[in-house]
Amino acid sequence: MLVAPSVLSADFGNLERDVKAICEAGCDLVHVDVMDGHFVPNLTIGPVVVSAIAKAATKPLDVHLMVENNTFFVELFAPLKPEYISFHIEEEKHPHRLIQKIRSLGIKPAIVLNPHTPPESIEFLLQDLDMVLLMSVNPGFGGQSFIESVIPKAARLNEMRNRLNPNCLIEVDGGVSDKNVMLLKEVGVDIVVAGSYVFNHPSKQEAIKSLQV
Repeated sequence: MLVAPSVLSADFGNLERDVKAICEAGCDLVHVDVMDGHFVPNLTIGPVVVSAIAKAATKPLDVHLMVENNTFFVELFAPLKPEYISFHIEEEKHPHRLIQKIRSLGIKPAIVLNPHTPPESIEFLLQDLDMVLLMSVNPGFGGQSFIESVIPKAARLNEMRNRLNPNCLIEVDGGVSDKNVMLLKEVGVDIVVAGSYVFNHPSKQEAIKSLQV
């Protein structure tokens, strides 16, 4: 299991310190939540702050857009060369076009599904994706409780992935801890995003290691 700590739960007064700490602690990706205050009821960070995160990080960035006007934000963050840019299928009218645009910029495209959105909604896009991110909380805020229905949903997506695009990774974000990570692994999840669990743990290294099952 790969681990992508979410900097949403970091101490923003000591952001460089915390980003370096999770990279030194053995994380695989640095997950960056970009919220615009419209698609979700919260406002987080823009490219100036993410540029500082990129400079501090020794691991690739995983940028998760929770925004309206996805194309605008893709163009805003693409110069930072993250490993992944993911966008919500619920917001995008022309997902295939946006997938192609992200890939043309040298970045791996990913789609995000909110808790209520079925995996079948992206069946005809799956073969063009590098990753699918399943939300296991309602997007917008950190520290929420894990929604159990993501387990059978991930299993359905895993079956579809194996059939249509075995190279596509499955990521889960929200309420992930050592209490549910094995359940996620058993249904085919490849990457977990963990914010408060990692940043509030007495040892970031121990927290990350406990998820790398």
